[in-house]
Amino acid sequence: MYTSSWCALVLVVFPALAAALPLPGQTSQNARRGGVVLPFIKHSRRVAARDADADGDVLGGTVGLGDSADLFYTVAVTVGDSTTAVNLDTGSSDLWVMSTACRTKQCRQSTAQPYDVSKSFRASGAAVTLKYGDSVTGTHASGPVGRDTVTLAALTLEDQTLAAVNDTDNSAISNGGAGILGLGFPAQSFVQAAAVGAEFPSTTGTDTFVEQTSKSGPLVSRLIMTDAIDDPLFAITLQRNTIDVSGEGQITIGQLPEGIDNSSITWVPVRLYDPVDGGLQPPSFAPNEKYPLRWEVDIDAVYLDGQKLPDSTQQPNGIKKPSVSALIDTGNSLIRGPSDVVNNILSAVSPAYAADPTSQPILPCDAGHNLTFQIGGKLFPVDPRDFVSQAKRGDAQNCVASNVVSTDPPSLGALFSWNLGDPFLKSNAVIFYYGNLTHPSVDPPRMGFVSLVPQNADALLDDAVEDAQKAGGVFETKADAAPTVSSLIIEGQTESATSSKPAATPASTSAGSPKASAPLASVSITPSDTIAAPAQSASQSSAASLSLRLPGSGSGSSMWYTLLLPTLSLVASLCIL
Repeated sequence: MYTSSWCALVLVVFPALAAALPLPGQTSQNARRGGVVLPFIKHSRRVAARDADADGDVLGGTVGLGDSADLFYTVAVTVGDSTTAVNLDTGSSDLWVMSTACRTKQCRQSTAQPYDVSKSFRASGAAVTLKYGDSVTGTHASGPVGRDTVTLAALTLEDQTLAAVNDTDNSAISNGGAGILGLGFPAQSFVQAAAVGAEFPSTTGTDTFVEQTSKSGPLVSRLIMTDAIDDPLFAITLQRNTIDVSGEGQITIGQLPEGIDNSSITWVPVRLYDPVDGGLQPPSFAPNEKYPLRWEVDIDAVYLDGQKLPDSTQQPNGIKKPSVSALIDTGNSLIRGPSDVVNNILSAVSPAYAADPTSQPILPCDAGHNLTFQIGGKLFPVDPRDFVSQAKRGDAQNCVASNVVSTDPPSLGALFSWNLGDPFLKSNAVIFYYGNLTHPSVDPPRMGFVSLVPQNADALLDDAVEDAQKAGGVFETKADAAPTVSSLIIEGQTESATSSKPAATPASTSAGSPKASAPLASVSITPSDTIAAPAQSASQSSAASLSLRLPGSGSGSSMWYTLLLPTLSLVASLCIL
């Protein structure tokens, strides 16, 4: 789910956040190569910041995902001394967990272990109210901002900023979840803004906000800027636990996932936001920079069953019409788009909806429709198994196209027309590349896409429907709790990951389970205080020593970096003028 009302974050939340010394060379983030094709190169790495042991350098980490009915994907995080599951959300930037002080109806009904702020939480004196979703599905989460030690995918950061939420109606605390892990950009982080504002209350501008990302920014952004991981990226695949159980859900941080080669990835640039469009005001040390706000990419076209759909005529809300783009959002369980295009889709696949748009878009379960998005000149379909849902238990003849719905038009700070949620991400592996967080022109952010839809997807849907009809109209389903076994990716190591015995998982009516992956090269870590884990946990390997960093960025090259970064920033800025 995406956070709403993110217009000119720093100017709205604080009139001023600012800076003492505009020295970009002070940041620990290394400059990286730009360009759409990522030049993975092999070279010696900086050991000081990522030294796991004498046998190899830490490159990243990986952990499997929980899944509740393909509506809610979770990941295990350890905050302080307790491990809990939080909603994995690329549509927002902030980490928050439900605290023991929360007494709303949703908190009282939650089965998750609340975060005890009386133990290791260090309050900053600031608080936030985070708003999520669109005008129809909006929710909130409020609470004090502070710091604690946080571990994700075996990667640990001390003094990580987070919100200890004491008031929320967000669904992230249902289905065993206890909060949200936002994986977006710092410019969208209210928690970072609150923490920086509390520490530097009398400053003006955005210099301090940008410079303090390494100390007060979102979790993965800090892993990048403190050189704790090899490459500034994470990758996500989502499992399918309804209609036809298959796939493997995991997040891999700092490296490409096992089995995905750079040559198979379609890379496209992330949209950069001007301040007039709701983006971050550039700092004085990088006045020509434009910063990313969301994981948002341009959409070339949308197709249904091979036919290009007409462009939307829906007008934006209070802004000039932007290019057609999509937010890639793991926190959204649906595909959301312009109302006129969505109506065309549903009318084409459902005669009932075409006759009465107020009715459900009922269609045959085995219809096998193909909704495809053209991104970067290539086609990325939604698997037909992810296009339909069961309308009524016991009926495997008639399904409903409920995974495609309309959403708000583009507006200030939210220029996207489409929000591609979990149905799209079950069908495609997505790589989220941050690039250079302080100087985006040096190494622009981008996203990589790899289609996971098999050639026989229609036949697999037919088989799933046939199996459900034989089973009394009940489709195969499965539920996964977030695995607590995570793996560090270590350069040069070949240890196999191990799995702990699972605790109880949510009720399952699965007729089968996805095939387990073979053990991979990694080091497995299991927290002592864990949540329920599914029978099959994902692990990841350090398959190759690959890096995107500029040669010479290791230890002893600080002078080179200090001279190079401003020069490259100036050249890149001139190139885009």
